[in-house]
Amino acid sequence: MIATFIGHRKIQNCEILTTRLKETIIRLIDDKQVDTFLFGSRSAFDDLCLETITEIQQIRPHIKRIYIRASYPYINSNYETYLLKFYDATYFPDKIEKAGKASYVERNEYMIDKADFCIFYYNENYQLPLKPATRKRIFSFQPKSGTKIAYDYAVQKKKTIINLFSEP
Repeated sequence: MIATFIGHRKIQNCEILTTRLKETIIRLIDDKQVDTFLFGSRSAFDDLCLETITEIQQIRPHIKRIYIRASYPYINSNYETYLLKFYDATYFPDKIEKAGKASYVERNEYMIDKADFCIFYYNENYQLPLKPATRKRIFSFQPKSGTKIAYDYAVQKKKTIINLFSEP
């Protein structure tokens, strides 16, 4: 079984979140036979999850940490060696290669498609700053966060979602 992590760049209540995350991961490993964990990058939540999985791997050595790259389809051996200090494997999905600016959205959708369990840190009230009007764009607009886009996609795909966000 496979689980993936997706969350906002900034996190709150780190001690409580760390405890809930660790309990959730151990329960998935022991009760649901999850043995593979997919990671993206670019958020404090991803960093916390990697740190937690690495710690748990000391007592559950059969679990794997897989880094799914959203950029760099081809990497040299130095960069691969660097990544493998933190992860057990890394790869770049074919479907992302021509995604351009949407590569992180495509990567998250890929991870959700592969996962049996989606562990989120998603605050439904979070909004990115309003993008002001410019000469090229005559109206200001409210962009969606990547986490919201991923969360909505996981709901649409009827994935088992575990949301670890809680109000301070």
